[in-house]
Amino acid sequence: MSTPLPAASPVRGVSARRAGVVRWTLRILRWVATLAVTFLGLLAVTFVIGRKIPLDPVLAVLGDRASAQAYAATRLELGLDRPLAVQFLIYMRDVLHGNFGMSLLTAHPVIDDIRRVFPATLELATLSTLLGVIVGVPLGVLAAVRHNRWIDHVARFVGLIGSSVPVFWLGLMGLLLFYAKLHWVSGPGRIDPLYDGMVDTRTGSLLIDAALAGEWDVFVNALSHIALPAAILGYYSVAYLSRMTRSFMLDQLSEEYITTARAKGLPERRVIWRHAFGNIAVPLLTVIALTYSYLLEGSVLTEIVFAWPGIGSYLTGALLNADMNAVLGSTLVIGATFIALNLLTDALYRVFDPRAR
Repeated sequence: MSTPLPAASPVRGVSARRAGVVRWTLRILRWVATLAVTFLGLLAVTFVIGRKIPLDPVLAVLGDRASAQAYAATRLELGLDRPLAVQFLIYMRDVLHGNFGMSLLTAHPVIDDIRRVFPATLELATLSTLLGVIVGVPLGVLAAVRHNRWIDHVARFVGLIGSSVPVFWLGLMGLLLFYAKLHWVSGPGRIDPLYDGMVDTRTGSLLIDAALAGEWDVFVNALSHIALPAAILGYYSVAYLSRMTRSFMLDQLSEEYITTARAKGLPERRVIWRHAFGNIAVPLLTVIALTYSYLLEGSVLTEIVFAWPGIGSYLTGALLNADMNAVLGSTLVIGATFIALNLLTDALYRVFDPRAR
């Protein structure tokens, strides 16, 4: 007669749960510490840039013809007479309270300007990234599966053009062909002046806000404005993602486990999409996150060509007018976005890859 196994001890179960809570607590604290240190480094870099560039912030406020008394009073008001360490602490305190200073160009608080312009860039970058994922990833998979066939040549040609042609030239050619000649899309800007202000801002995305308000005329007009710049940026996203997906898939398709799966008689679709693609999903997440980050920060030329009122255009105008509060505030927001996307990618690693846990 077999001896029954002893029941699990309640004390042992409680200890295991406590150990799990401790592990998760330590992990969360480590993430928070990493975020704090990275953000502190970003604050330090932006502060040093603002203090060491060859531009006097007092003259940027008052102009070149300011009197000596006004110059001294403004320098005292800005706290520039204090030690550099004290200035950094004041700068950090202001940033943590959402105070980036006043913009010399718009005469508004920089944080209000960023709240106004950043959703436009976010909307454009999101649509472009979605286009890159929907088209570029399947194209890269098909190019790897049909290696050295016509679809592979098409994918490589798309990647080559996307890496070679300047984005501003492609944008200008797109405006000339699809707007000026064919009249398929609307011109520069985010919306026609006729529809401006017809929809209350809820999310910052004109497409979503117009759909929520049921203003479909505004939705169609906003879509016709964003279609061409999103397609231009989406093309570069497609080129990069298809090239990286193709490279990842070629490496996996040459592995022995793929040969074993095919030898067992598994359907080819399952071998490709579940086994091979499943193993590239984690590094592909990093590539998609980097692409999204680049589109949030690197769409300056596209925004200028299409007069898109995003943070790229805002940052360019601030640089040309020596508006350092706006420049540093925009840089800080973009850097914080990079940090957030990196942390999100790290969290998704642990969801999709058990080895990262």
